[in-house]
Amino acid sequence: MRCRKIVYMFGSLLLGVTMNATAQDAPPPVSKQAVQTLQKINQLAQVKAALAAIERDDALTFRDQVELTEIPAPPFKESVRAAEYLKRMRALGLDARIDAEGNVIGIRKGRAAANANAPRLVLAAHLDTVFAEGTNVKVRKEGDRYYAPGIGDDARGLAALLQVLRSMNEAKIETAGDIAFVGNVGEEELGDLRGVKALFRDDKAIDGFISIDGTSVWRVVIGATGSRRFKITFKGPGGHSYGAFGLPSAIHAMGRAIAKMSDVETLREPKTTFTVGTVSGGTSVNSIAAEAELGLDIRSESPAELAKVEAQMLALAQQAVDEENARWKMKPGANRIRLDIKLVGDRPAGLQQVSSPVVDVTRAAITSRGLEVRSLATSSTDSNLPISLSIPAATLGGGGAGGASHSPGEWFSPAGGYTGPQTIMLTVLGLVGVYGATKPLLPKRSAHK
Repeated sequence: MRCRKIVYMFGSLLLGVTMNATAQDAPPPVSKQAVQTLQKINQLAQVKAALAAIERDDALTFRDQVELTEIPAPPFKESVRAAEYLKRMRALGLDARIDAEGNVIGIRKGRAAANANAPRLVLAAHLDTVFAEGTNVKVRKEGDRYYAPGIGDDARGLAALLQVLRSMNEAKIETAGDIAFVGNVGEEELGDLRGVKALFRDDKAIDGFISIDGTSVWRVVIGATGSRRFKITFKGPGGHSYGAFGLPSAIHAMGRAIAKMSDVETLREPKTTFTVGTVSGGTSVNSIAAEAELGLDIRSESPAELAKVEAQMLALAQQAVDEENARWKMKPGANRIRLDIKLVGDRPAGLQQVSSPVVDVTRAAITSRGLEVRSLATSSTDSNLPISLSIPAATLGGGGAGGASHSPGEWFSPAGGYTGPQTIMLTVLGLVGVYGATKPLLPKRSAHK
């Protein structure tokens, strides 16, 4: 999970930007239908048994989490962890498979699947971490905390997903709609959401999406912070710093570009940001640089603002090249600085109504357990893709507590962790329906393209 932003904070910590309300307003209430449905679901004998099993198996969930944490899954190298996850899904009765992109997918069929109105919901957690190959991922305990890179993001999500499946199977809960349990690749870094992009490309029957990422049960991600990432390369003739003096420099051109970009002003609402996060180039201190490269990250909740700032930044890069060539009076030809722009990351932006079925049912599920929803947030998660497609989606916490994600000091505390799988399972059941007891609250999309 990346780039977090608060949309609503309740109680004494009312902050930030809103979605469909003013900064001083609380979000609209949960629908009466969702509240009543979750009350009924909580009273079903088989659901009570599943909730009890989740609490009973809290230590088992955490053991899964530790074991998965200790299987390295660097960006684009998730295959070993994927193979283990496939094995665990199959052990829980799913006819699971690994697709061409590397996602682990298992469909738990609903009893009403043949019914045209029965929805299909995806419940996903991502397999990859941000950590490079060779990183020590052995879990160690200090006090009441467990430390390891990736232990919370997203080994906790993977373990919580397995526990939801395990408990539903044990309690013999039958659903009306289908549930696709997914361990997906490519959520982090330059993975660029390739796992969920493939998922939605290949399965046009998905009606709703939930990702499990992070730990906090009280925080629900309902909006998508989009990002566009570029590798911008400046290329020139290069040469000796003394003997070839008078030729344009790729590094000088890049410096001009960075200076221009740094002066760009962006909107606070919708929040739109940028940074030149990496730079490289040159051969030696006494050489005119033949090549230099910068990494540019642009983010916004608004697709329009994202496109606007992107166009502005790329125009400034070209302007910098033109100025560097003009500085040395370079005529058209081989000795001019040239620009190469490569898009290396595209995470779509989007907002959805708080009344979206997935958001509405999630809030009802959490409060039905006597817990509190304290934050509705925007972030960059696997939910970006479905939200951008106007498919109801949310990202939920897997339970417990954690911190320092994306760092070697990442930690997790399992206290009360069972509340994560419990509220996730209840959300799932509210959306796809308990067969013979409740109707699905996730509508079937009118047309699948």
